[in-house]
Amino acid sequence: MKCSLIITTYNRPKALELVLLSVERQTVLPAEVIIADDGSDDKTQAIIDNFQSKNILNIQHSWQEDKGFRAAKSRNKAIATSTQEYIVLIDGDMVLHTHFVADHLEHAQKGYLIQGKRSLLTKERTDLAINNQTTYFYFLDNGLKNQKNSLYSNQLSRIFSSKKTHLKGIKTCNMSFFKSDCISVNGFNENFEGWGREDSEFVVRLFNYGVFRKTLRFKAIQYHLFHHESSRGSLHGNDAILQYSIANRLNWCDDGINKYLKD
Repeated sequence: MKCSLIITTYNRPKALELVLLSVERQTVLPAEVIIADDGSDDKTQAIIDNFQSKNILNIQHSWQEDKGFRAAKSRNKAIATSTQEYIVLIDGDMVLHTHFVADHLEHAQKGYLIQGKRSLLTKERTDLAINNQTTYFYFLDNGLKNQKNSLYSNQLSRIFSSKKTHLKGIKTCNMSFFKSDCISVNGFNENFEGWGREDSEFVVRLFNYGVFRKTLRFKAIQYHLFHHESSRGSLHGNDAILQYSIANRLNWCDDGINKYLKD
């Protein structure tokens, strides 16, 4: 099985460049890479053009006008254009362990979504990595926070990975699922604008549809480049949408991916 790797980004070209370098160095390359761009300027386009010219990765650019934080819409448009049955989602500031894609594909299972973990880089280590184009980090690197999430181990992964149905730790920066399951719940809810909860609400509807969660530990590792926190100004309203979906056991949203799908 092959996958489409979808990378969300917005006006952080140097970070995206490092992420794409880590994608090039995967032991198993994705069949396609789709950049889900929430309105970046020409600097991001230049980075994408450079990687397309190298012909190592099959890269597509899905761009939408900058009208504020609209990650749900951006992801839906990218997923709709994907050609593979399996989708891996990451963010444009997540540097990937060399086995990241292989790990997601190895553990792909009908009726499950996969949630991976991330290790956080300090600002100093992030700046150094970007300047030196570093995509490999050591477990004991002083620039890593929550270092246990950067330890790669097949044996520990077999012991500590789990199958669950709860929202704690849900993040679309390290998630994969079958495209058909995503379409069955109508993708991400585009009523979400501004940072927060669109990922959890999407997963709530998958749970209600009958898809379970598999959490990988000590595999599918990524390193999160430092950035300042996004505005939480929309969180109250987004929380209300999430709670409505939970209370009403919704498995469908009205404003979702179906508008971008071809008949």
